[in-house]
Amino acid sequence: QVQLVESGGGLVQAGGSLRLSCVASGSIFSTMGWYRQAPGKQRELVASISHYSTNYADSSKGRFTISRDNAKNTVYLQMNSLKPDDTAVYYCNAVTRWGISSWGQGTQVTVSS
Repeated sequence: QVQLVESGGGLVQAGGSLRLSCVASGSIFSTMGWYRQAPGKQRELVASISHYSTNYADSSKGRFTISRDNAKNTVYLQMNSLKPDDTAVYYCNAVTRWGISSWGQGTQVTVSS
């Protein structure tokens, strides 16, 4: 019943910006976040947000901002100063208050040089 719908991915030049959105439904979520997976690499945390704090990967600090609109049940990832190394499929993740984790289908982000 949990569904995560992502949007905002696309092709952008290095130095550009993208804003990812993820609309969650079907439960109450304690933590939401963004992960990414590049070809041949392991899926890694980009940023996450709970009711009390935010958490960023070192590669995201200073460039990315995660935010949450509880009324809309939506989490956003504002990505600035994008680099080619940011190219990956970005997945939305949400954890219910009972600890159940769900994933979106992913949205492709491609950064050209």
